[in-house]
Amino acid sequence: MSVRILALVGSLRAGSHNRQLAEAAVKHAPEGAQVELFEGLAEIPFYNEDIDVEGSVPAAAQALREAAGSADALLLFSPEYNGTIPAVLKNAIDWLSRPYGAGALSGKPVAVVGTAYGQFGGVWAQDEARKAVGIAGAKVLEDVKLSIPGSVTRFAETHPSEDAEVVEQLTEVLARVHGHAGEPAAA
Repeated sequence: MSVRILALVGSLRAGSHNRQLAEAAVKHAPEGAQVELFEGLAEIPFYNEDIDVEGSVPAAAQALREAAGSADALLLFSPEYNGTIPAVLKNAIDWLSRPYGAGALSGKPVAVVGTAYGQFGGVWAQDEARKAVGIAGAKVLEDVKLSIPGSVTRFAETHPSEDAEVVEQLTEVLARVHGHAGEPAAA
């Protein structure tokens, strides 16, 4: 039985280095794991309880909930926008946190990784994402981290899937997420 890991990318830009990092995760998933890159975060409206009504949840938000609900774990790829988490990723977390106490993230292993232009690789944003998914009910994998600095220069001519050091680090992240996804949920 294969472990399904849902990847959410916090950047909508076509040439996003975080998207490329997620593509590398898909390419280098360990045996027994399947990484699925979720498409469609841009179509999800900002979270609003008035439109989160059973039977009339926006289709894009429902698709996200279903994808997360059927995944064994999630891997979030977060750039850093003005020192914090991108709005599109925070919005996805908000939709996945509902209904309160029983959202699609509830009890699921979630790791946060990413790359950013700055010298710390987006650590602040990734820490904020861990905080948000933890509050949303996920089992945050605090010890599974990967922050790649200098994305603009490092990946100017090389896709992350062709960078041996990145592939090694990402493979370790995936193996650890895979291992946590196979653990029974805490009671």
